[in-house]
Amino acid sequence: MTRPIALSCGEPAGIGPEIAAKAWAELRDTCPFFYIGDASHLPADTPVAQIEHPSQAVTVCEKALPVLQLDFPAPNVPSQPDPANAPSVIGAIETGVELVKSGVAAALCTAPIHKKALMDGAGFGYPGHTEFLAALSGTRRVVMMLASDQLRVVPATIHIALSQVPAALTPDLLRDTIEITARGLRDQFGIDTPRIAIAGLNPHAGEGGKMGAEEGDWIASLIAELNSDGATLTGPHPADTLFHAAARARYDAAIAMYHDQALIPIKTLDFDRGVNVTLGLPFIRTSPDHGTAMDIAGKGIAAPTSLIEALKLAQRMAQRS
Repeated sequence: MTRPIALSCGEPAGIGPEIAAKAWAELRDTCPFFYIGDASHLPADTPVAQIEHPSQAVTVCEKALPVLQLDFPAPNVPSQPDPANAPSVIGAIETGVELVKSGVAAALCTAPIHKKALMDGAGFGYPGHTEFLAALSGTRRVVMMLASDQLRVVPATIHIALSQVPAALTPDLLRDTIEITARGLRDQFGIDTPRIAIAGLNPHAGEGGKMGAEEGDWIASLIAELNSDGATLTGPHPADTLFHAAARARYDAAIAMYHDQALIPIKTLDFDRGVNVTLGLPFIRTSPDHGTAMDIAGKGIAAPTSLIEALKLAQRMAQRS
């Protein structure tokens, strides 16, 4: 039997409810999923079918958006996050994790959250979804991959200040990032011997030590050490020459050393279709590669493209596992 994908609602005052409804209209015949949240937060013209169990989503999705109802304490006012709803937003994520861990849902897709509202209303102590999901699943280390048809890229360090990157980027962290990325490419993307290009930390990958020492001190030797472990690794490469078309044809994924080094190229190449994938979890998780877009919430103009791609990628990954 086909298992549906769980979609946690995210921040209801953002564009999450709107793009969920639009994604259902696009995918209802081909990619069954269900919405975990409050049906009253969805656009008023959305056909809704409240379900008691995820298995019901497969049969009703063609005619209505299946909703696993969570009653939120406050109404949805577009562009105005209510901290009173924060515990319920967190609860939707926790519910999604339990359903996918138990096997009744094929994968978890998460709509964007508003971290300040979660901190104000529930003392949320995580930089983002990625770290929260790792804690919920008891996973020591996970990897954030941004994926599209044009590029897959992984930042080794994520939500920290640029000044903190050199200290945070340790051999153990980079080793784990490479190994988790390689395993994810094999198990979830179906690439038997993945080709992974690793960027340098410094301009020109250090240029022989003239612009930084990390590449020569340990990054190059770590790459050489791991190269025989079921993946083809290259690098460290100068990041400024790693993302043009000819370079991208030579690898299946690139590992960057910090957040913007990874996200700038994929958002430049494929802003609307990028998908956030968390590798290393004991379940499949995807998310649209954008935030809550409070400035356009409730106006009916939000593009569902990234969410559609996230749901479709989750479905493909589930079919391989």
